[in-house]
Amino acid sequence: MGKALIIGCGGVASVTIHKCCQNSEVFEEIMIASRTKSKCDALKKKLDGGKTIIHTAQVDADKTEELIELIHGFKPDVVINLALPYQDLTIMDACLATKTHYIDTANYEPLDAAKFEYKWQWEYKEKFEKAGITALLGSGFDPGVTGVFSAYAQKHYFDEIHYLDILDANAGDHGYPFATNFNPEINIREVTANGSYWENGEWIETEPMEIKRVYNFPQIGEKDMYLLHHEELESLALNLNGIKRIRFFMTFGQSYITHLKCLENVGMTSIEPILYNGMEIVPLQFLKAVLPDPATLGPRTKGKTNIGCIFKGIKDGIEKTYYVYNVCDHEECYREVESQAISYTTGVPAMIGAMLVMNGTWQKPGVYNIEEFDPDPFMDALNKWGLPWVEDFAPELVDE
Repeated sequence: MGKALIIGCGGVASVTIHKCCQNSEVFEEIMIASRTKSKCDALKKKLDGGKTIIHTAQVDADKTEELIELIHGFKPDVVINLALPYQDLTIMDACLATKTHYIDTANYEPLDAAKFEYKWQWEYKEKFEKAGITALLGSGFDPGVTGVFSAYAQKHYFDEIHYLDILDANAGDHGYPFATNFNPEINIREVTANGSYWENGEWIETEPMEIKRVYNFPQIGEKDMYLLHHEELESLALNLNGIKRIRFFMTFGQSYITHLKCLENVGMTSIEPILYNGMEIVPLQFLKAVLPDPATLGPRTKGKTNIGCIFKGIKDGIEKTYYVYNVCDHEECYREVESQAISYTTGVPAMIGAMLVMNGTWQKPGVYNIEEFDPDPFMDALNKWGLPWVEDFAPELVDE
């Protein structure tokens, strides 16, 4: 059916590329482009021989002109941005210049400020409309599937959703005293930032890790979870009927929190440059270099993830609750695509979002968050491509 340019070759990109190759009827040709071409070539070598034709290229995603040249040469139907969140805007600019559909999994984040929000990308709405192309924002799991779950709940089960809690639990054990399951720089910036939640039309800010709850997750058991700020709160607050409060919780073990607190106390999580031996270095970037690469955690991670949404609202005047979630097994993911479940749960939805844009199911000019499209085809695809979901109509609530 078409061609996709995939920018990035880390853990998530590897899963998306595997899945594109499994879905060769849609993805007849793909190009893997990254700053380090050898990584792209190694993946191509592993996957060559299937029906999908794979090309590789070297590109610096910070440079729009390089991206434009690459897109002009390959002429993809969609660009799947699996690079760093700092590069969203340069890639969007290249898509605009070449009139190519755009998909990403995480919103833009300036390099010099630990602040991520959608305003920069939403400002592209009119430009994408005029160019006649679609930008699908946040087609990962959270953001991503959590938005699709929300749209599905709104379409099928509620007239108004009043309360939404997004719960992200990782009960995987990789055996290291301290490691992050995705890019350490992004992960640590996210966790050490102030938390916030949306309630009654305004943002309420909290200290990092200030709000803790214990929840009994299906197939995983009781876990400590902490309230964080997360990007999908921003778009869901606008797109859900009658919403009064949205919160996001993520589980962390005590060992992770102890290590993180210690690293923070000695300045290792700072993004402020320091002088070291006459060179300027960013402590967090140095820390990233000494921590295990998340892409290497796959073979040693055991256990499961559980990510889902608990809704409370009304249907036909009657109050109801609904919980929809996915459970993913780290070892099964590794057997299938040589990746742990964190990358898997983000990489599969990136392929599905790209597929729906490519085949015209989700095409409308402009910039859209994932919950603004019809959720049903995406929900069907989740079951088909490895992320089956479970429904519970009498869930345990976070605050009883």
